[in-house]
Amino acid sequence: MSGREFYAQDASARASWRLAVLMGANSRTYKFALGQALLEFGRAGREAVPVAEFSGAYSLGLVRHLARDPQAPHAQERGEKDFLTVAERESAATLASGHPTERLLAAAVHSMPGMVMQKFHNLRGDTAVPHTFYELTGRGGQRMVRLTPDVLRLAQSEHAVGLTAELEARWSIVESSFAAGVGRSLLEEGVAVDWDTLKITDKRRRRSVTGIVEATAGFQHGRCLICRDLLTTSEAIAVDHIFPFSLMRRFAGVGSWHGPDLDALWNLAPAHAVCNGAKSDRLPTQAELAGLAARNEAIMNSPHPLRRTLQLSLKSHLPRQDAASWAQFLQAVQAAI
Repeated sequence: MSGREFYAQDASARASWRLAVLMGANSRTYKFALGQALLEFGRAGREAVPVAEFSGAYSLGLVRHLARDPQAPHAQERGEKDFLTVAERESAATLASGHPTERLLAAAVHSMPGMVMQKFHNLRGDTAVPHTFYELTGRGGQRMVRLTPDVLRLAQSEHAVGLTAELEARWSIVESSFAAGVGRSLLEEGVAVDWDTLKITDKRRRRSVTGIVEATAGFQHGRCLICRDLLTTSEAIAVDHIFPFSLMRRFAGVGSWHGPDLDALWNLAPAHAVCNGAKSDRLPTQAELAGLAARNEAIMNSPHPLRRTLQLSLKSHLPRQDAASWAQFLQAVQAAI
């Protein structure tokens, strides 16, 4: 599913935000620090923020994540003045004091306007998201980051908690992909699901990456895949097996299950707990299959490693059959039952 198709399903500022955060190119993770700062100042109702103040929040958020995992591929060479080089060297002092050092802040003020702020709204293929969330105005020490009404509304809406969780999840996924000793297995083998914790993990090291709900809900436009209503923090959320896992147990009792692993990411979708309970072990409807196909296609338009995980499922888990799309794959699974 292309960004245009994703947006066509929900022509809103929320969809534009998700396009930028979930489906933009992420060769580094600057954009997540920028998105976090936008939501932070948006929640506070700040329509205009001096670049120096904005850079402080941006660099502090990035350094806090940098303490967990590298922010770029380990083999990538960086210069002495590269912002990430400065951030690594200033990390300990910044974390100890709770605010950026003077050197880190100066590096952020210098690099951020001409780096991440020019690219946040961009998608791959020289396209941009339909909505914008900020603009830079002024010059020199008078430069301001002006938040648009769209991002102010999002940051103060009932969707803000979910959007923040989605951003944090995507950030953690990309960081883990870049981490030395972890990234190769994630990029080659994709991720696994730990049902004891409802976490996405690195297959090789069983290292927790992020929650299933947080990592995937945005690709469903934050909607329950069963009833299609919005998922909110006021309702319990479950992870549904769209094709019920009981199929594997049922077939094991009379022979063997020859279909794909139903405990894998391609078959798991956030849903209202009430909807999940009512669905129980029934087979999916055509509407649910269409929703799952669209969700999986959207994930495959995102950067690694979720994309790689679904690529592997699509290629290798339907014996003796080739599926060109998720719609074909899901119909083939249903036909085999």
